[in-house]
Formats: sequence, structure tokens, C-alpha cells
Amino acid sequence: MAVLKVKFSQKRRVKLAQGLWLMNWCSVLTGILLFGLGIYIKIEFRKQSEVMANAESHFVPNSLILMGTVACGLNAFTGKICYDSLDPAKYVKWKLLLKPYLMLCILFNIFMFVIAILCFVTRGPLESTLAHGLKNAMRFYKDTDTPGKCFMKKTIDLLQIEFNCCGNNGFRDWFEVQWVSNRYLDFSSKEVKDRIKSNVDGKFLIDGVPFSCCNPSSPRPCIQHQVTNNSAHYSYDYQTEELNLWSQGCREALLHYYTGMMSSIGIVVFLIWIHEMTVMVGLRYLHTSLENIANPEDPECESEGWLLEKSVKETLKSLLESVKSFGKLNQVEAEGGEESRTTPAVSTVS
Repeated sequence: MAVLKVKFSQKRRVKLAQGLWLMNWCSVLTGILLFGLGIYIKIEFRKQSEVMANAESHFVPNSLILMGTVACGLNAFTGKICYDSLDPAKYVKWKLLLKPYLMLCILFNIFMFVIAILCFVTRGPLESTLAHGLKNAMRFYKDTDTPGKCFMKKTIDLLQIEFNCCGNNGFRDWFEVQWVSNRYLDFSSKEVKDRIKSNVDGKFLIDGVPFSCCNPSSPRPCIQHQVTNNSAHYSYDYQTEELNLWSQGCREALLHYYTGMMSSIGIVVFLIWIHEMTVMVGLRYLHTSLENIANPEDPECESEGWLLEKSVKETLKSLLESVKSFGKLNQVEAEGGEESRTTPAVSTVS
């Protein structure tokens, strides 16, 4: 028994074909939008690539770029099919291609749905890559003379100024790394020697932060050195006073920025997916209604169109059987090829 069966007159078939033609050309524009969104995300990620630990975060933007390209091609092709369906002579050449083409559309829509979901669940992977990336970047802050790392100080400073953040999880992260280069340390000073000797790794650690951690909105001049030393500053208590440093860590700030952006894009992708699903369902109805015209010589007669030829259970069962038979066929071919390779040649001795 067919699922969601609908009767179509010639007028309804023509309206369906014309509506699908228009929707498909709108889908070409949405494909361009997907491509543009992928490029936009990729550029945003590239801006902070120095503080990201790996390139896995580029999977979603790369997928959006691919989907946008494929969507433009698929929907332009579908528009051509819908236009030709108005002329029975032209439609004949598309009959054999429509079933495999609809399967391709189903796979494309499944992939788009997965990418839309991934846009909403990127927080975990992004948090991990930012945590490791920022931690490594802070270690290279002092290496302004090292080739390949000399730009890291500028990158971190601009990041902290732009996103109003400090450190990885907070300003205390700077207390655990040497962010002052040895080039600017006076090793004849007793204080410097004592600090280096007191550290197991021989690092110069201080309770201070870079200037970019300072909050310009604070009425008090920035206290970036000896942050935890109350006696070093007049009328100061770092435990009770609101410090004039950014309290938010850069990991959280970047995470909030990127997840907000990805969630908005995920909503757009989901809406495009609904549009694509509508187009695919319409194409299926157009295909079945044209296939079921009782008298091809009388195109004005009524016909029936449906979404599934059999019930959902029977359709899933037939698909499962097709997959099993395809797997058995491949197994038989593989065994036959292996047997032909292992059978020794027989030679006759006269």
C-alpha cells in the first residue's frame, strides 16, 4: 500500500513542476549561501589558528563549502528536470535517471542534517582545541626572537584586547608560565636569581600579567605586576578588591563567540535542510505522478503520486534485503577471485 497517495490532474502536475522549478533556483541561491557561510567560518577560525591545537575544527566549514557547491549543481539539475517534465518528449530521457538521482538527494539531505546538528554540538571539540592551543601559545609569548614564534606575543595581546580576556582560564594562568624573555632579565640581580632557583624548571615566574590583560574601564591605573602583593600598592587588597584586569579567560571568551556563531549558522543550515527536503518530496510526487499516467497518449488524464510505493515497514525490509544481497554478491566475487589466484596451474608431462 502506497504511503501519502495524492491524485494529480494535468493542471496540478503543471503547477507542481513550475513550483519545483522556482524552488530549485531558490535552492541554488541557498547553496551559494552555504558556500559563503563555510568560507566565513573558515576565515574566522584562521584568524585564531595560532591558538587552536588542531585542524579538526575546520571539518564543519569545509563540509559547508562542499555542501554549497553540491547544492548548486544538484538543484540546477533538478530545475532542468522539472522544466523538461512539462514536455513529455523531453521528460522521457530523464526517466531512468530519476530513481538513482532521488537516492543521491536523500544522501545529500542526510549529510546536511548531520552538519546542521554538528553546528550545535561543536562546543566540546572547540573547548578542547582552544584549551590546548591557548596553553601552548602562552608558553611562546616570550619567544619574540625565535623564528616561527616571534608573532605569538602580538597574537596573544591582540586576542586579549579584542575579546576582553586574560590567560587561558583566567589571569592566574600567567603566574604559571614565564612570559618575560630572558633577553630582558638582569641575571646579576638577586631577585631574578632567587626566582629562577626557586623554580624546579629554572623559569622566571612572577605574579604579573601582560599589559593586554588590563581593563581600560577601571578607574585605577593598571596593576599588572605584583598582583598578589598587597603591600606593593597603596590601599590595595587583591582578595577583596575588584581587580582592574579582565576576569574572563580567553578560552571561555572565544568559546562563547564561536558557539554563538555556529549556533546561528546551524539554524540557517537547518532551515535550508527543510527547504531541500520539501523540494525532494515534491520531486518524488512529480516523478510518481508522471510515471503513473494510465494513457501516455492522453497527458490530460489524472494520475496518482505517492511518497513511498509500499509501507514504511515493507520499504525498510526491501532496502535491507537489497543491502544484504549486495553484500553477498561482493563476498562471492571476492571468494571467486581469491580461489582463482590460489588454484595452482596443472602441467602435463608427456
